[in-house]
Amino acid sequence: MSADESWLWLREGEEVRWRGRPRLARVLPAVGVGLAVVAAAAGLAALVDPLALALAAFGLLPPLAAALRVTNTAFVLTGRTLWIKTGVLGRSVRRVPLSLVQNTASRQSVRGSLFGYGTVVAEVAGGPDAVLVDVPDPREVRELIDDGAVNRGEKKEVPGSVDQWREVLAAVRRIRIAIEMRNRAGFDRASE
Repeated sequence: MSADESWLWLREGEEVRWRGRPRLARVLPAVGVGLAVVAAAAGLAALVDPLALALAAFGLLPPLAAALRVTNTAFVLTGRTLWIKTGVLGRSVRRVPLSLVQNTASRQSVRGSLFGYGTVVAEVAGGPDAVLVDVPDPREVRELIDDGAVNRGEKKEVPGSVDQWREVLAAVRRIRIAIEMRNRAGFDRASE
């Protein structure tokens, strides 16, 4: 574990199955906003006052903030847990046990299908959904979450032997027959 993952703690025997972050292209809309601010500042400088060119510095803020958000977001999936870390100035770490994941879905836009990225949503029992935005190969990530949610991160065996379960089944059948016979006897008396 690197110093960058000091927020991540794993239980003994727990291994990382997948790690990722949103793709850097998520910054592009903010770059567009920044370029618009720079263009507006240049236009004001040319038309009104050359000092307005100083406003162009504000055009750097949106892409810088977006880049920091993307680079400070991390997703880690183990056999038992999904971790989501976000935050630039502060840090927010969310730990979602896979045993609480009820359903998963993945979405890809046309562009996402072309370039191999998309969004994975894990519905969590008793809490907000866990959303992994713009991750590479979202179907694979979804399958890893589903696999961990089904297996709960460990191999579990059914208690008892086959013969013991056959005895339980026979006892349940005897109880059902006894209840049906009792109900029929009560029905027969009621119809008299």
